[in-house]
Amino acid sequence: MTTVKPEAGATYADATAPVAERVSDLLARMTRAEKLAQLGSTWAFRVLEGGRFSAERARPILGNGLGHVTRVAGATSLKAAQVARAANAIQRFLVTETRLGIPAIVHEEVCSGVMAREATIFPQAIGVASTWAPELNRQLADAVRAQMRAMGSHQGLSPVLDVVRDPRWGRTEETYGEDPYLVARMGVAFVRGLQGADLTDGVLATAKHFVGYGASEGGLNWAPAHLPPRLLREVYLYPFEAAVREGGLQSVMAGYHELDGIPCHANRELLADILRGRWGFAGSVVSDYFAVNDLHSYHHFAQDKQRAAMLALSAGVDVELPATDAYADALEHALDAGEVSEARLDEAVSRVLRHKFELGLFEDPYVDEGAVLTTVNAERHRDVALEIARRSLVLLKNDGVLPLLDGPKTVALIGPNADDARHLLGDYSFAAHIEALTEARERRGLLGEMMTIPDDLEIDESTDGVPTVRDELAVRLRDRLRYVPGCDVVDPSTDGFAAAVAAAAAADVAVLVLGDRSGLTPRATTGESRDRSSLDLPGVQEDLVRAVVATGTPVVAVLVAGRPVGSDFLHEKCAAVLMAWLPGETGAQAIAEVLLGEVNPSGKLPISYPRTVGQIPVFYGHKVSGGRSHWHGDYVDSPVGPRYAFGHGLGYAPFTIDRAAVEAAEVRAGDSVGVAVTLTNAGDRAGEEVVQLYVRDPQATVTRPVLELKGFARVSAAAGQRVAVRFELPTGQLGFYDRDMNYTVEPGEIEVYVGLSAHDRTLAGSFVIRADANRSVTPKAYTGTTDVRDLSGEAVASPFGGDGGAAAPALGGDGGGPGPAVGRV
Repeated sequence: MTTVKPEAGATYADATAPVAERVSDLLARMTRAEKLAQLGSTWAFRVLEGGRFSAERARPILGNGLGHVTRVAGATSLKAAQVARAANAIQRFLVTETRLGIPAIVHEEVCSGVMAREATIFPQAIGVASTWAPELNRQLADAVRAQMRAMGSHQGLSPVLDVVRDPRWGRTEETYGEDPYLVARMGVAFVRGLQGADLTDGVLATAKHFVGYGASEGGLNWAPAHLPPRLLREVYLYPFEAAVREGGLQSVMAGYHELDGIPCHANRELLADILRGRWGFAGSVVSDYFAVNDLHSYHHFAQDKQRAAMLALSAGVDVELPATDAYADALEHALDAGEVSEARLDEAVSRVLRHKFELGLFEDPYVDEGAVLTTVNAERHRDVALEIARRSLVLLKNDGVLPLLDGPKTVALIGPNADDARHLLGDYSFAAHIEALTEARERRGLLGEMMTIPDDLEIDESTDGVPTVRDELAVRLRDRLRYVPGCDVVDPSTDGFAAAVAAAAAADVAVLVLGDRSGLTPRATTGESRDRSSLDLPGVQEDLVRAVVATGTPVVAVLVAGRPVGSDFLHEKCAAVLMAWLPGETGAQAIAEVLLGEVNPSGKLPISYPRTVGQIPVFYGHKVSGGRSHWHGDYVDSPVGPRYAFGHGLGYAPFTIDRAAVEAAEVRAGDSVGVAVTLTNAGDRAGEEVVQLYVRDPQATVTRPVLELKGFARVSAAAGQRVAVRFELPTGQLGFYDRDMNYTVEPGEIEVYVGLSAHDRTLAGSFVIRADANRSVTPKAYTGTTDVRDLSGEAVASPFGGDGGAAAPALGGDGGGPGPAVGRV
């Protein structure tokens, strides 16, 4: 092997030199071919043979260097130590066998943990959002960061900051729900946890899908999004802006879709004018998989691949993923023709190089292969997954049948999701994506692209011992548990109904574990490209519910699903309904604990729960003229309101709000106002509750939503305990985009509401914002602070930590920190 060493005295090899100088020095030494290589990528399996690095396969791919390696863990079946070994081998080749010795960034999918064979599988994002505990999401991301770094990875393709108000869309499960403020708080926490305090030990976070991807026409994947400019800025851009300005976000992924006739990968207004020009984003923009060439092959926006490459690079897409395609010969031809400038090429390459220097890859491109197993899926990471799973479960309904306390009761456990660990996992879990690779190999293509999956690539879809709901209940109920599957998620057979009915009739209570199978293949009912036209349970599951309910035995429905699901019959006739979402590898334990009362459920809906698809979109923050049919109000055949409101979630310990008050009648624009809340745990056991702060601007120069979430705090209290919560609400949070599309905080009255959901709320009071002659513009604020204490004056401790001090959030509230971040679009 020939070892390549940097030229003596090269500034880029000097670890003490400023990063900007190192980037400039290295860029000046690069040929155009080497620059183009930095904007490209390759699937990891293309440089492997039999699970090991192959120099022969790698040489034509890596000869000029490479920007990104795609999914060493997530596109193979390698175990964690093997992933680290393969990553090291790839880096060693790049460092020692290429002219300039530039290491690569290895990226992985991280929607529900690292998408790797042995990594911790966390609850899917919609469940994480149901905790209303950003601090837990930060801990999740911190665990992901540690596991990625241990395996030799440096960039995670998350968080998903799509605001979604149409649950027909299959990727609803990957999101944090319908509200821009909640999405922003969860997203900023994730970015901070993944990137860490310093990128030399951190992982680049990649917010996606920029922007409006979750607002697709008909709830269909990749379909156009019809978003007027004000709605785009106030709702859909907002979480990304917060992630950039507050979280220091380092990477953004453009969306597959189009906005007003312009595909996002060619949208200079989004990627250059707004993202970089107005927000000051200095990181890299990466393409979604295959999306550069899609400008030609899918959108028919570019007449050929060369034009597609030119449009994407000119708009601001720096890196092409998952493999170099348009950013190879096609882009070089565009450069030769003068269709895109060499300066734009250098700009994109500089961003990639800067990240590599900041990640410390030039000084330390390798990982300790012997230390991997002490980090990947360590007990401390599983503990975080379990805490999230417990707090993600949303008790939608309970007629008193829950909890299933100890006693002589017999329980019939029925349903296709009761004894299948695979069904507990989201679409970006390892098992789900390995299925997609299997399908791609069988079809000789992925996402419509002809992409060869090597025949020697081992594909193992094992869930590696993840327990099922049946496993966890059997440990606790022993011979009181009777299990019958009843039916499959999608198979039309009803052959198992008779046994299910018999088991239910002989039991004191029937627990039906129903719902979805998440993934990307035709076998899946939720996930990417698994959009649905109905929210009833798929297959014959609704018929199974009817058959079991007819026995007269009380029925508890546990919905393991990626979106709100279930018919009128299910929600009206079942004695209790527990939404479990896709709770990950510890989800079965959390479900069993909640059903049996070992854990008090405390999850809250991050998305309004429709009664039927005919209501869509149904969301709490509609305009005053929306949400009803003038003048009768309801539909002819259905109420207009959701089945369960945004923020709804029951527990075994009911909380009451005793007092809510706004602390000032008037405040200057640019200042803040306090909102004080006192609540009591009125139950006979300890519990947790999420106090939610909403505002309404009753009269403005543009119409405003009837309600907007502006703060929340998750608090814990013993039986009978009273807790005081104080929100500090900056007026900079209360602005909107005026008729000239400038962010403005208008003088006038603001109504303040406090509640336990968007429906269950009380008017705390109102205050008047008056203009400040000394401030021409009130800067935008993204959040305030939250102080939680018991009535003795002591701060309520959070088991998850926090910022500490008087502003520390209790159990993952949204406050804390040095004060509101500000910015202006």
